[in-house]
Amino acid sequence: MHMLYNSDSFAVVHILANAQEMAGAAEGDAQRPVMPRHGFEIVDKRSGKEVYLDGSWAELFQQQIEAWQQNTPTQEEVEDTLESYASLAQTPVVVH
Repeated sequence: MHMLYNSDSFAVVHILANAQEMAGAAEGDAQRPVMPRHGFEIVDKRSGKEVYLDGSWAELFQQQIEAWQQNTPTQEEVEDTLESYASLAQTPVVVH
C-alpha cells in the first residue's frame, strides 16, 4: 500500500493486492502465471466517503497518474480530477 496523495480534501492510496505473488512469479516460484492486481482508493475527506477503483477504472486512473508525472499539474487540477472520481463514492469511511 502506497500513499500517493494527501490533502485537506482527498487521500489517494495505491493498493497492490497480490504484490507478494507477483514477486514470487518474477523469481520463478509460481506454478501458474499471476496477473497483476492493483487498485486505487480515493477518500473524499469532505464527505467522509471513499471509492475503490480496480480493473479498467484502475488502469484509467493509472494513465492519469502517468500523465501527471509527465506534466506536473497544479493542486487545483489534481483536486478537480479527484473530485470527478469522488462523485462515484458511495462507501462511508469507517476506519482510516
